[in-house]
Amino acid sequence: MRLGARLGIDVGKVRIGVASSDPNGMLATPVRTLPRGDGDVAAIVTEAIERGVVEIVIGLPLALSGGDSASTQDARDFALRVAEASDIPVRMVDERLSTVSATRALQAAGRNARASRPVIDQVAAVIILQHALDAERTGGRVPGAVVVPHEGR
Repeated sequence: MRLGARLGIDVGKVRIGVASSDPNGMLATPVRTLPRGDGDVAAIVTEAIERGVVEIVIGLPLALSGGDSASTQDARDFALRVAEASDIPVRMVDERLSTVSATRALQAAGRNARASRPVIDQVAAVIILQHALDAERTGGRVPGAVVVPHEGR
């Protein structure tokens, strides 16, 4: 298991959930929810720099079949923008059902859908990041794929 804190990102159409891990890469915790729009990439890069993370993990929303979903290209484009804005490595990991899992977890905790809206993206980011951390720790391999910035950024 590589050492160093990581930032986990759940990219939505309206909001972006942000989570962070401890420096040992054991536990993901929620950080905040950002509005999607101007300044979102800069806010993520700033958060990553301030936390001294070694990697930014962004969820890749695939269909249950493993193919692209309606949101897949949007997440890839967003990850590329983050990679081009920073020297911190960006990695995309499969996030199938992370928002569904987050919604169920919040419902199990007694929160209704309306009350959960501000934090659902954070919880999804925690699930994405924790899954990546667990996969690396138990499988001995770094999950997902590195996002390579275009030349001349």
